[in-house]
Amino acid sequence: MAEKLFARPQSLVDVSSHYCPGCQHGIIHRLVAEVIDELGIQKKTIGVVPVGCSVLADQYFNIDSQQAAHGRAPAVATGIKRVHPENVVFTYQGDGDIAAIGMAEVVHAAARGEKITTIFVNNAIYGMTGGQMAPTTLVNQVTATSPYGRQLSSAGSPIRLSELLATLDGAKYIARVSVNDPANMTKAKKAIKTAFEVQIRGEGFALVEVVATCPTNWGKSPVEAKKWLKENMLPQFPLGVYKNIEGVQ
Repeated sequence: MAEKLFARPQSLVDVSSHYCPGCQHGIIHRLVAEVIDELGIQKKTIGVVPVGCSVLADQYFNIDSQQAAHGRAPAVATGIKRVHPENVVFTYQGDGDIAAIGMAEVVHAAARGEKITTIFVNNAIYGMTGGQMAPTTLVNQVTATSPYGRQLSSAGSPIRLSELLATLDGAKYIARVSVNDPANMTKAKKAIKTAFEVQIRGEGFALVEVVATCPTNWGKSPVEAKKWLKENMLPQFPLGVYKNIEGVQ
């Protein structure tokens, strides 16, 4: 009898994806689902999905989910977790959702030490609405609203959310990862698992930032987008663990 070495996670629904070719949301979804399965928490996990490209994430995760208004996922997750402290609650958010309209929500959730987990996908652009400049857009990066590139003099520098949140006492685990190659995918899964474990142990707020591609709005092929991410985004958004009360790498 052949041994099964690879299968779809139980926490991931068997449906076709709406994401663009080369988009890395699908990879991130799978890593989250694998972690949920491995921790045995599928039946008590509640996901809070944002406004953005991942607005339909609830259709992919085989768990209970709640839709939040734009940027309000941390506030919604806070309410759910306080009412149902025995459940594992996580938000899944893009850079516009979490670092623009939702900046206050995530900062104060972290400051309060809310016992929730946040998966933050940083692709340096607004994806769903047509490729506008985001808080994480790089200086000189061309977008629909910065056709000559983001100007430092008028738009400032990109926000490094992981570094910002790591300064808050209520944040117990903050890490930045990427899924641009197999080695980094393995590290990303480990970080996501740690972030969930921090919540399960009741320690406080945890966030994993995933630096990812957006080939469609970057105007690149999937292969070109991965190369651009490595050469341009990773120097601006260095990978690593920025806060860890346990000191586990």
